[in-house]
Amino acid sequence: MNRTTSTNHNRRGVTDLSRRNLLSLGGALGLGGLGLAACSDSGSGTANAPSGEAGQGFTFTSFALSEDPPKEWLEQTVSDYASGEGISISESSYAYNEALNQMVLQSRGGELSGVAHLDIAWLAPMVATGTLADLSEYTSDAGYTEAALGTGQFDGVQYGIPWTTAAIGLIGNAELLEQAGIDFVPSTVTEFEDVLREVKSLGSDVVPYAASTEVAQLKDFIVWMQTFGSAVVEDGRCTVGDEASIEAMTWYKKLYTDGLIAPDIERSAARNLFSQGRTAYYDDAPIGSAIVVTNSPDAEIRSKMIPLARPVRNAGDVPQALAWGHILVVTDGEESISGTEFARWLTSDLDTVLGYFDASSNPPTTSEGLESPEVQEDEFLTAFTDNITATATPSPFWEFTEYAQMETAVADSVQAVLLGNQTPEEGMRAAGEAVNGLIS
Repeated sequence: MNRTTSTNHNRRGVTDLSRRNLLSLGGALGLGGLGLAACSDSGSGTANAPSGEAGQGFTFTSFALSEDPPKEWLEQTVSDYASGEGISISESSYAYNEALNQMVLQSRGGELSGVAHLDIAWLAPMVATGTLADLSEYTSDAGYTEAALGTGQFDGVQYGIPWTTAAIGLIGNAELLEQAGIDFVPSTVTEFEDVLREVKSLGSDVVPYAASTEVAQLKDFIVWMQTFGSAVVEDGRCTVGDEASIEAMTWYKKLYTDGLIAPDIERSAARNLFSQGRTAYYDDAPIGSAIVVTNSPDAEIRSKMIPLARPVRNAGDVPQALAWGHILVVTDGEESISGTEFARWLTSDLDTVLGYFDASSNPPTTSEGLESPEVQEDEFLTAFTDNITATATPSPFWEFTEYAQMETAVADSVQAVLLGNQTPEEGMRAAGEAVNGLIS
């Protein structure tokens, strides 16, 4: 299958764009707090600077301690730091899908202390617990980019120290697509669907697009609603149930019914399929490439991974992508100065951030790290930054402390439609009503 007129070829020799595009991402994110302040409801704006004394032991809670990579690198790095400083650091970890709920429960019970590793989407509900320290004095001269600092701000307070900033987008398998006779990058959803049908012809063992179909990761569907033109949230109200979201759901259901996407897929399952060469596309952040490479029997798999802009509804539309990143927060208390010093070192010491980049493929958040040869010469990351991160925006739900419940409400409705229990119109309208119930 050939398309000689495609305008979205990703192999265009992108170079030297990491820092520039991350700064562009900062503009898309809305620097100064991701625009999260409007609908916060409690516990915010009252943070104090870290208290306690330096040199005390603390607890480090991170879902990365249960993911490989970077589990092995992170455990050794934490151990070396503790040994060098002559302190003890206790490690605590939850699986990613459980981490936010567990940390919020612990915070409300006064049981979460020390340093905690957050997805940038989790900042609003964690601020609402009223336990986080203001880290402004530790971030002002550490070399973080303004874009990265913005991912850790809420209501003008620097609650988070940025660890990595990027996006979640589509990654293709060049070898599998070549086998299907595809020599172009699809730029519209119509072209994308045609490509998926060509890939399906390779055989039943291949899932053309390992899109999320399990509730745990069906928040990915929000980006497809935006692709079809839904605002999702506008003037403080959820718009899901509008014509664009129903059109997106109808298209997604068609992919499911026609076997172009598969049941029971969440992020880990998608990565496994990609590492085995059994899917042409899946959605992931840069760290996914490291996980895929680690788990793949194909020693050349990384060279076959193509980050591409998400296809658009109509030619000329802006490709949609979800901003993504990690921050470190510190609970106020006697451990907080030691914890903050560790968080700053882990995210700004050049050798350390490059070690993390080598282990995880996650880009640094300091100018020095982004401009290093190790980062600048990484072809996968520069292509990812150019094709995906450059147009990424935060989720419309992140401004609400109940954002996780909102994503679940949408995911439940999307799954109900995929399973045939609701029509696309019924599902999307139910999702919109559920989200607006959480806003009221």
